[in-house]
Amino acid sequence: MSIRETIALELRVALSRTAQPVWFRVVKWMLIVSAAFYFWRAPQFWWWVAGLFGLAVGLHLVWRTKTRRWTQPWGGWNDLAATRRAARDADQP
Repeated sequence: MSIRETIALELRVALSRTAQPVWFRVVKWMLIVSAAFYFWRAPQFWWWVAGLFGLAVGLHLVWRTKTRRWTQPWGGWNDLAATRRAARDADQP
């Protein structure tokens, strides 16, 4: 799989409307915006941003490894439709 295909697959999974329930997305963004508002004037704001970004990347890599590159279910969600569509589209010329 080329770099272009890997990036396309990652974006397809990340932007899938079925990968996370709507309630989870709403709660997630409410927490992100609330934390940003709370810490905005704190001197360690950018340390928090960098730390949370690192945590998100680490969690993404763990999840990607456990799902064997988004092809097997693991944990909370059992949605493989986005990955299957991406694989099917990548196989077509």
